[in-house]
Amino acid sequence: MPEDLTPRPLHRPLRIGDAAPDFIARSTTGPLRLSDYRGKWLLLFSHPGDFTPVCTSEFVALARAADRFAALGCELVAHSVDSLFSHLAWVRAIHDDLGVTVTFPIIEDPSLEIATAFGMVDQDSRSAAAVRASYFIDPEGVVRALTAYPLSVGRSVEEMLRTVAALQRTSDGLAMTPEGWSPGADILAPPGLLARDALSGKTATRWFYRLTPDEPE
Repeated sequence: MPEDLTPRPLHRPLRIGDAAPDFIARSTTGPLRLSDYRGKWLLLFSHPGDFTPVCTSEFVALARAADRFAALGCELVAHSVDSLFSHLAWVRAIHDDLGVTVTFPIIEDPSLEIATAFGMVDQDSRSAAAVRASYFIDPEGVVRALTAYPLSVGRSVEEMLRTVAALQRTSDGLAMTPEGWSPGADILAPPGLLARDALSGKTATRWFYRLTPDEPE
């Protein structure tokens, strides 16, 4: 019997640290299985609908930034509840009218099974009009960060790129990134967790707030 990869609905929204539910779906680049991306960083992002203004602006920007994600070793996979035929027509419209080729796969989810499994919508939902979610998945298939935006607000591709870079920089647990960090900027050392650490610093903040030059191996 073939393996059943129909996503199983969660009883709660997906959270940081959860394993991303596996699935097989049709996409604009052919059949896609999420677990085939194991060993790579992955940005899975959902949009409320094809042929909509905010989503179109996001896809144009993401397509133009695809090489920058590739340079980080991060794959892109898009998702919506629209049909594969709708995706293909939208990709054609973006190409013909806006001069941008969308090369990353867009998966279809007309039954909302994937959206439900990822906690984007609840089990009783009949529409994903409010779904603009992003899942940053590490090479082990674990969700390391996630965002959710409303229908009317577009995401920042620069912030997506920054998030991937920051997750990669901190994945070994030896560094933390401060507000607004970008590659090459100073990092934060993890704080000490013992009383002697708090008492040994030359200043009151030294034990928990130590900015240091970034010198990755």
